[in-house]
Order: sequence, then C-alpha cells, then structure tokens
Amino acid sequence: MLPLQAVRAEAPPVTQNRGALFKVQDANHTLYLFGTIHVGAADFYPLEPTVTQALEGAGALALEIDPGADPHSAIRAVLKYGMEAPGSKVPPDCRQALAPRLAPLLKRYGIAPEAVAPMKPWMLASMLAIGEFSTLGYRSELAVDNYLSQQAKARKIPVLELESMEGQMALFGAMTPADQCRFLEDGVASIEDQEQSQEAREIANAWRTADAAAFDKLAAKAATDPSFSAQFVQKVLLDGRNPALADGIASLLSREKSSLAAIGVLHLVGTKSVPELLRQKGLKVERVY
Repeated sequence: MLPLQAVRAEAPPVTQNRGALFKVQDANHTLYLFGTIHVGAADFYPLEPTVTQALEGAGALALEIDPGADPHSAIRAVLKYGMEAPGSKVPPDCRQALAPRLAPLLKRYGIAPEAVAPMKPWMLASMLAIGEFSTLGYRSELAVDNYLSQQAKARKIPVLELESMEGQMALFGAMTPADQCRFLEDGVASIEDQEQSQEAREIANAWRTADAAAFDKLAAKAATDPSFSAQFVQKVLLDGRNPALADGIASLLSREKSSLAAIGVLHLVGTKSVPELLRQKGLKVERVY
C-alpha cells in the first residue's frame, strides 16, 4: 500500500484547519486558494472539509508542479541544473573546505558521499534540507501536493501545472558557482546552529494549525534576514515567482466555474503575496483562515 493510501485508510476524520485558505472570485467564478508545504506527516490527513469539498466540486486542480506527472521530466531537470555533466571533472568548490562539516551531516541523514559527489552545491544544500526535515518526521512522499494530486486523479479531476520542474530548477541553476557556495555554506551553518530545524518546526506547526499570526511572523523574519540564502529564497523563489503564479491562478479562475489551486503557503503571505497580486487584478479575495 502506498504511504498516502495508508494514511487515507487509517486516519480518522478531523475538522482541523490546515495551512491557509483564500476564496477568490470574479463575477461568475470561484476559486479556492490553499497553502501547502512540500513535505508531510500522517497526521496532516485527511484535510479539513472546506478544502475537501472545494476539491470535490472543482473543474480542475492547479499545483505548482504535479508530483504525479512524467517523472522523466524531473530527472532531466535535475541532471541539467543540479548535477555536473557526466564524465566531467567536478571543479574545485566550497565542498572541499566544508568536507569536515558535511561528513557528519551526510552520515546523520543516511546519504552516501558518493551519491552527492556530482551534485552542484545548491543541489547538495537542498538534499541536506530534505534530510533535516526527515529527522523531524516529515517525509516528501507524504507532501500535501502529492495528496491533493492523488485525490484529484481518483476523482477524475484534471490536474494542471502552474510551473514546470525545468523552470524551478533553472532558478537555482542560474546562480553563479560562488553564490551556490554561499547558499550551501548558509545551509550547513543553519543546520549546525539548529536554525533550520527550528524554522522547519515553526513552518510545519503553523501549517498544521492554520496559525495565520505565525505565518505573518515567518514572512516578516524571512524578509529581513540578511543572509544570502534567505534573500535568495525571498527575492527569487517567492517574490520572483509570485506574479506568474498569480497570472496562472487568475487564468484558471476565468475558465472554471469552480476550481482549487494549491501552492506553497509562503507564497500566500507577505507584502508581495499571491493573494495581494490577485486583489490588484480587481478580483475579490477573502481569507477563509
């Protein structure tokens, strides 16, 4: 039995709000905009009735990327942007200087050093972040996006992608080698001083209880964090992507009488958030929770 199938089979019904939920409307159409996180735990499910009902009545579900789509496209993107070219000599970079600090982290997460040897520094940093989430009990295969995708397909609801794996990975790949090293160094330091585990807990706990005040606090902290990695996340991965996400969501709203869009919850908070951009388009946007 797949992990999410087991979750659905064993988890009792709950009414706990999760994440963040907005209702977006034009004159004749309604879209629910749900904030997700890209890892999960068994007690995240089932989702509360408003989200479940929005999915059941949706003409389409929109995700950043459909986890159940063609896996070959994801592999191609990883090879293109996250790995050194096969047969090429990996150029000297920060991994040599960081080797004594990387070794215990790889051991902690059960990652073989030879598996990460061909990875570019940003990709290695991402692997370490996933490993840190896993030590806290959060698993990528239980991610909210996966759950929604599987639920939609079981109901024969079309699943649309607002972005592509290629596009997301290209944002990281566009970093210079020096910036990738700064990204990796920041990641290692944040794990060592337990900032990353603390932030992971804060995000997961805020999502689990739909704590709007906690999300606002996280957004304010991220916007003012001067580290390279934090500024990259804020300016490139959040603010830089929000306009296109808002455009895609507005387009879906205009096509479907009822629909559901689910994107990372940090795209829904802050001064340049997707809900704010949708309001600027003249749409009615109401925060449900």
